[in-house]
Amino acid sequence: MVCFILIFLSCVNDTKNENIKAIDTSRVDYLPYYDEESFTPNWLTPGTEEEKQFHKIPDFELTNQLGETVTQKTFKNRIYITDFFFASCPGICPQMTRHMFKLQEEFKEDDDILFLSHTVTPSRDSVPVLKNYAEKYGVIDNKWHLVTGDKLDIYNLGRDHYFVENDLGEPKDINDFLHTENFLLIDKNKHIRGIYNGLNRASMQQLIIDVKALKDEN
Repeated sequence: MVCFILIFLSCVNDTKNENIKAIDTSRVDYLPYYDEESFTPNWLTPGTEEEKQFHKIPDFELTNQLGETVTQKTFKNRIYITDFFFASCPGICPQMTRHMFKLQEEFKEDDDILFLSHTVTPSRDSVPVLKNYAEKYGVIDNKWHLVTGDKLDIYNLGRDHYFVENDLGEPKDINDFLHTENFLLIDKNKHIRGIYNGLNRASMQQLIIDVKALKDEN
């Protein structure tokens, strides 16, 4: 009986904890910086020479749901949240997109925050397909860019620069499908400042907190 009561109380407490909103403060003075697939945090001070020389997302040229060219200039002096998906995905992508939509709503009035979703099936996800997907999920044009482009460029970005896959040390090539539930937080200087599970509500709440902390750094 005692064991049953303890287990019951533990379940009640866990249920209550799921409904508690995360405290709206960051855990650290500065968010960490990341530069490789293990996502080992690097604790740098913003504005230092070390920070300026640290890993950055390189320039790219992709096309969004409006048929417009999207490059790093699109995100100049902006923080952005990015992920990888495909429009015909029957599994995790719709849930990820719904979570990204909630983030879009959270920062809808904040011009400093943008969103970037890369298709991993660019041969199928043409501009009209992305436009239809955007309309289906309430994407705000020019706030949230759904992009297509050259497959090799997109896969290289995902694997070699955003490090979005979790298969540490496993060699991959262009024929290996890129699929991940991870969201990444990119600062105004193109540095990776956080990785989050796009299927997890608690992780999404932490992302919101970290975006606000990142804004305070600038």
